[in-house]
Amino acid sequence: MAQELTVLRDQIDEVDKALLDLLARRLNLVAEVGEVKSRYGLPIYVPEREASMLASRRKEAQALGVPPDLIEDVLRRVMRESYSSENDKGFKTLRPELRPVVIVGGGGQMGRLFEKMLTLSGYQVRILEKDDWNNASVLLEDAGLVMVSVPIHLTEQTIARLPPLPEDCILVDVASVKNGPLQAMLAAHSGPVLGLHPMFGPDSGSLAKQVVVYCDGRQPEAYQWLLEQIQVWGALLHRTSATEHDQNMAFIQALRHFATFAYGLHLSKENVQIEQLLALSSPIYRLELAMVGRLFAQDPQLYADIIMYSDSNIDLIKRYYQRFGEAIKLLESGNKQPFIESFTQVAEWFGDYAKRFQNESRVLLRQANDSRQ
Repeated sequence: MAQELTVLRDQIDEVDKALLDLLARRLNLVAEVGEVKSRYGLPIYVPEREASMLASRRKEAQALGVPPDLIEDVLRRVMRESYSSENDKGFKTLRPELRPVVIVGGGGQMGRLFEKMLTLSGYQVRILEKDDWNNASVLLEDAGLVMVSVPIHLTEQTIARLPPLPEDCILVDVASVKNGPLQAMLAAHSGPVLGLHPMFGPDSGSLAKQVVVYCDGRQPEAYQWLLEQIQVWGALLHRTSATEHDQNMAFIQALRHFATFAYGLHLSKENVQIEQLLALSSPIYRLELAMVGRLFAQDPQLYADIIMYSDSNIDLIKRYYQRFGEAIKLLESGNKQPFIESFTQVAEWFGDYAKRFQNESRVLLRQANDSRQ
């Protein structure tokens, strides 16, 4: 038996080596594709091309008796690596005549990310940090684009502190809230104004498939090229008003982050052993615990700014707290039927999205289980 297994395992090793050779060949081809895209200003991520390719590979896999989900999982992981590889190849400069870009707060993580992307796109980038304000007028006097990338609680006062900018200079902020910063930019500068919110962290690696929300401020024709440049980087743009943005972020960020904070606080006060939780957890709980831990690995000031940004955020969290109490009363009643009825009502509210999210989560759960040591 041992000899038979050895023979089979040797054959598997040979196949694995062949797969490595094929992966290396594919990555080399991706590098060539990246150079062509860079030359012609084509975006890293083309949704239609990816969807078509995956559909074809799934059909081919099924014909060969290979599970379609397997080949899709493999290809998506390979593509993610490919996008990261293309991310360092440089991009076409869509506005070569642009005067220098100045990133206010460019020493921060998000500022450094935009410095990298703009530099790879051929733009001259300057950094204005807190120790450079005595020289701010000189740094900004010929700027073609000024991007404010500072902590939320400093954004509006930083914008107000800017010296007069050239009339045609584009003023942009990248804060996680939009209404206040946008109004501050409109008041501080009479030229083009744009609000951006990158819906990802600076550790994302690649902008491919990442969402960037934008809020028009003034003279959109002047910054259309910047939006197109962001698309070249592979990001997906979503346009909304500043008011709608902040209303939705109250749910997406403020409420969600607070609930995660409260859960992490509860775990710490109960003094549970994380190793024990991980050892006993299902993939879904492992993933949830990872997301909780991720929050506490980051800057607490950022999350305090997001959660406590407005009274409406606090009011929303209070309503959540009230409904949490109502849910506890369902448990205290000792009668399961009201809980089941409430559960059913929420399921009906989710409608088809419940099944959709169930299907989407399967991939995440498999990945969480694969990472188990």
